[in-house]
Amino acid sequence: MAKKVVASLQTKSKDWTKVITMERSPKTGAYMFKEQIVTLEDAKALLK
Repeated sequence: MAKKVVASLQTKSKDWTKVITMERSPKTGAYMFKEQIVTLEDAKALLK
């Protein structure tokens, strides 16, 4: 039964991706990383 659940989650998760962006903190000037889980179309728009 566990194999069926895992297999169904893997097929539906192909439309989503994890995007990690590096930003500079305005307060300290240090770099920080933001992680977002977005759809593939939104990921392409974020990276442009």
